Amino acid sequence: MTEAVVELSNVWKVFGQQEAETMQAAKSTGLTKAEALDQFGTVIGVRDASFSVARGEIFCIMGLSGSGKSTLVRHVNRLIEPSAGTIKVLGRDVGAMNAAQLREMRAKHIGMVFQHMALMPHRSVRDNVAYPLEVRGVPKSKRWAVSDHALGLVDLVGYEDRLPKELSGGMQQRVGIARALASDPEILLMDEPFSALDPLIRLQLQDQFKSLVRDLNKSTLFITHDLDEAIRIGHRIAIMKDGVIVQIGTPEQIVTEPADDYVREFVQGISRLKLVKAHTIMEAASPERLQALNGALRIDGESDLDALIDLSVDTENPIIITENGKDVGIITKTTLLRGIQGGR
Repeated sequence: MTEAVVELSNVWKVFGQQEAETMQAAKSTGLTKAEALDQFGTVIGVRDASFSVARGEIFCIMGLSGSGKSTLVRHVNRLIEPSAGTIKVLGRDVGAMNAAQLREMRAKHIGMVFQHMALMPHRSVRDNVAYPLEVRGVPKSKRWAVSDHALGLVDLVGYEDRLPKELSGGMQQRVGIARALASDPEILLMDEPFSALDPLIRLQLQDQFKSLVRDLNKSTLFITHDLDEAIRIGHRIAIMKDGVIVQIGTPEQIVTEPADDYVREFVQGISRLKLVKAHTIMEAASPERLQALNGALRIDGESDLDALIDLSVDTENPIIITENGKDVGIITKTTLLRGIQGGR
């Protein structure tokens, strides 16, 4: 995943009449969100945000209510105009697009799924999915074929002629995903799409969505307030607070190397067993020691703590960690226990 399909550079969004004054004060004096509201009557929604999303990547943006995550993602398809900064989609400056270019970008290259699907109650599932194509003037036979294909991707074959009210909440959510996929966009914007669902249905949809995005190679910005969800589906996670991106990293980096106390509080209750890799906690070992342990059990450096625990049950000796077929370090029982606990 190297090609950047979405790039945000130094993006600000200030709501209120004194945008320029607020940004100047924020840059020069470190004006906080609360101070901006008090001094200027403005709200800093996004503060100097920069990141890129690679092709095929699921990039999760998470934070508590009011952190700015939904505001930030709406800049990508210019539902919100930035106060400052640059947003590029597929190499094109979104801010420089005229109305026709922006409509084309939204219609062909970006699909968006919200928490509430806003399905049209009087239209069948097939017609709901096909509606974006209908707006573009695609002939009925073709848009129905595309709709049926999209519904197949989300396992809703046989429900094409049902009305939304005849579907469960999870099924309606899948209709929304199918509608976003119908125009075959390169980029998906997902704003808390599963947060209103029951826990079991939510887990099932998370797994299905992750598999679908991988198979179709879609680049996704996924908004959530749930760190468990972000860790479950995201390749990388951006954590926001008061409009600021506090940290960006892989799930393992977020859990093992929190940037500050705010992130540390978020990750306290997260299980490390499926996240932390062997190469993260291993000890360096000299060639002589590795040679002395030649008969010891070996495991790949990408293996997680859970796999290490299973292996350590069968031996009292250190476990040798390998990368690309070479011995690179060891893990002792003490090292493993510290890794589980959270220490290095």
